[in-house]
Amino acid sequence: MQCPACGYSKMQEETTDETLSYRGKTITVRNLMGQFCPKCDEGVWDTESNRRLDEAQSRLIDDVRRETSTDIRRIRKALKLTQAQLAERLGLGKLAFSRYERGKTQPSVAVVKLLRLIVNHPDLWDELQEMDTPPARTSTTSGATSRKPRAD
Repeated sequence: MQCPACGYSKMQEETTDETLSYRGKTITVRNLMGQFCPKCDEGVWDTESNRRLDEAQSRLIDDVRRETSTDIRRIRKALKLTQAQLAERLGLGKLAFSRYERGKTQPSVAVVKLLRLIVNHPDLWDELQEMDTPPARTSTTSGATSRKPRAD
């Protein structure tokens, strides 16, 4: 077999392990067979190894999605909020957390990290809610209103 990347004519058959990663979780698929180029290290998996890699990747993604869905549901319940309430307070669409908890959509890594911070540090939830409260307005002697400075 000729190397598809560099054209070298003597690919070598090898058995190797491949580690797949997704959102911080990893899985290693052992004893994969393929043809590898000694010149550029490009490789082509055999049919069975390619099928095993595809299945492992699908399982890894499904596992991460399931864990994320379960984690989001647990956090939301710990905050004693409905899906719609949590979405509104975070400035997301009404159905966002329904889709996240069912695994239909993956939330951004930022949303997951924020929720984990909030559940571990409840005082951050109060601070986050204060961000949505508009500053109080005060009257001036001329009758005009101005924003009251926020205490930081």
